Amino acid sequence: MSNYTNQIISNYQIRTLSREQLQGNWVKVVLLCLVAILIAGMLGGISRIGPGISFLVSGPLNLGIVSCFLKLIRKEEFRFENLFDGFKNLASALILNILIGVFVFLWLLLFIIPGIIAAYSFSMAYYILSDEPSLGAMEAINRSKKMMMGYKWKLFSLHCSFIGWAILSILTLGIGFLWLIPYIKTATANFYKNLKDMTMNMQEEKSVDLI
Repeated sequence: MSNYTNQIISNYQIRTLSREQLQGNWVKVVLLCLVAILIAGMLGGISRIGPGISFLVSGPLNLGIVSCFLKLIRKEEFRFENLFDGFKNLASALILNILIGVFVFLWLLLFIIPGIIAAYSFSMAYYILSDEPSLGAMEAINRSKKMMMGYKWKLFSLHCSFIGWAILSILTLGIGFLWLIPYIKTATANFYKNLKDMTMNMQEEKSVDLI
């Protein structure tokens, strides 16, 4: 399937492309997500300090997971240990996790909907930080907000399209989520790549027009 870098593709195309990319990689990505969930769960279960430790590692773990799924959709080789790549950029990942948590919480104080909108505004920050590790956490957030202007509803709709699968996963006592979570993460990574590629192509075209 084409990468559709010059246009925003439909959510149907994103899901189709994601399934194609997951073929032959299901075992790897299921284990990847399972280990991340188990690590967060075990750390969170430590008495008293567990929730704090779990929160501290969730940023680097999220960054590591994002980097793995970006490698997957770009057909780059990734290993299981890449899950921990986010710890190489520990400070930025940690600060990013804290900032997103604080900002979303503050918007939630106003109402649920503003909080959801804020969460989608910041949703590309980890992907941006993964592609550009030298960026600061706040710069990644600002770039995410700019990138998502006009596209928050599209990503929300993409995530909502998995509701049927989520219901089936619940009916399997949660076992189905082992496959659903990687599917959603692959689709979200494709959404980011498509949006980034399209934005870059538009900027190149504008630069050419100015010459």
